[in-house]
Amino acid sequence: MSLIGKEIQTFKATAYNSGNGEFIDITDENMKGQWSVVCFYPADFTFVCPTELEDLQNQYATLKDLGVEVYSVSTDTHFTHKAWHDHSDAISKLEYIMIGDPSQTISRNFDVLDEEAGLAQRGTFIIDPDGIVQAAEINADGIGRDASTLIDKIKAAQYVRNNPGEVCPAKWQEGGETLKPSLDLVGKI
Repeated sequence: MSLIGKEIQTFKATAYNSGNGEFIDITDENMKGQWSVVCFYPADFTFVCPTELEDLQNQYATLKDLGVEVYSVSTDTHFTHKAWHDHSDAISKLEYIMIGDPSQTISRNFDVLDEEAGLAQRGTFIIDPDGIVQAAEINADGIGRDASTLIDKIKAAQYVRNNPGEVCPAKWQEGGETLKPSLDLVGKI
């Protein structure tokens, strides 16, 4: 069942705030009132995961400029996140929040939990300020994600939110032409 167009479910967790080195409590309410990217990954101290999280950090300033907060989530604890941050060259660069989900509640809520392994799959979600999922991508364990693709998706989602009645076609970029769905367009695109 798709999560697109649905409000994120209630949760409460402890996270490691990589930006200031502190543990914080976080809930679904933290993801409301702003745009959010939630990036699930299988586990700390692994192989593809640090490459993805470092790549996401490389886009973090641009995402912040767009009014987006970033949250990474795995079924590890917040203590494990801190240990990884303290011992990995790639992860030590992170400035965004790393949520611990040892109860697997958040991973289940977003339907990315591999029940057999007890680990989150590689899921990325764009959430609007109302807490509604606007985009989702889930990759197999061996396929790393490219965080730069989030920028145009978020710009499109923000444009559509701010311009009711308009939609963004494939490969739309900021400033590009949009469409106004109507009977006049049927069969003409």
